[in-house]
Amino acid sequence: MSLIPATILTGFLGSGKTTLLKRILSEAHGQKIAVIENEFGEENIDNEILVADTQEQIIQMSNGCICCTIRDDLRNTLQRLAAQRRKGELVFDRVIIETTGLADPGPVAQTFFMDDEVAESYLLDSILTLVDAKHAAGQLNDRQEARRQVGFADQLFISKADLVPAEALDALQHRLRHMNPRAPQKVVHFGSVALSEVLDLRGFNLNAKLDIAPDFLDDEHGAHDHGHDHVHDEACDHPSHQHAHGHHHHHEDDVKSFVYRSERPFDPAKLEDFLGAIVNVYGPRMLRYKGVLSMKGTDRKVIFQGVHQLMGSDLGPQWGSGEARVSKMVFIGIDLPRDILVQGLDQSLA
Repeated sequence: MSLIPATILTGFLGSGKTTLLKRILSEAHGQKIAVIENEFGEENIDNEILVADTQEQIIQMSNGCICCTIRDDLRNTLQRLAAQRRKGELVFDRVIIETTGLADPGPVAQTFFMDDEVAESYLLDSILTLVDAKHAAGQLNDRQEARRQVGFADQLFISKADLVPAEALDALQHRLRHMNPRAPQKVVHFGSVALSEVLDLRGFNLNAKLDIAPDFLDDEHGAHDHGHDHVHDEACDHPSHQHAHGHHHHHEDDVKSFVYRSERPFDPAKLEDFLGAIVNVYGPRMLRYKGVLSMKGTDRKVIFQGVHQLMGSDLGPQWGSGEARVSKMVFIGIDLPRDILVQGLDQSLA
């Protein structure tokens, strides 16, 4: 049996997760989706799209989807669903996990890699984060959970954009890009999102291309660090900051990203030792990190990525004949020591 794709849907309280979920569930896509909800979520899926309001743990929905409320830990719920599917007791094609608005998606994502039974049944597809344009500035300033949710995202959906002026939306999008350059952003109205933007994004597929917003590597920001490393820091004079606040404002978000690039190949043993040491010390603060690397001794790209302390790598396709062999890595984390990372990566080059 092929692996069951799983999507994690996260976002701060009131950002519109349930609206988006209802939209996905009620659309005629012909797929049977199992929804796992954290039962202390701020708003459960309304009964109007359920066949019956029962006290059962698993509820059948009017369009054949099923809804399951977590009463024990996620691992048990996932194992039980997979077992029922194998026995033919439940029929579903994929799983969407709606986290509570205060959740850190990291441990949820790690469940798919750390538990053998879960890893044998499921494929984590992506983490989707909803951001409420009206309240995002305050939430991102005050709540680390909101910043972490942005840092983990493979795709960002911005809701309630019609309630804020254009400059404020521009400032928010700029800020989100600093925090997480690898997640495309989409403004959504009332949860109307094409299914292709929600499912099968392959955010955790090691062979997937390294998605970094193209303007993230533009020279407009100009902060080059000894020739190979293009860094995008919060302390930039971007006009959107001035528009939004009337004066230059440093958000100084603790969730930041930076990109490391090098035209020299890495020495595999040195890189493995260095990344192992870094993950050991800073793993809890490393939200997502991903890269396409040029390694000494192979003509193939090496794709690597990680969540917190979990790191994996895979051989990707061959480098093209005319393709520049440039290693590119993006690190998204909480107050990561950029100078230590850059120095260690430099010393891991062949």
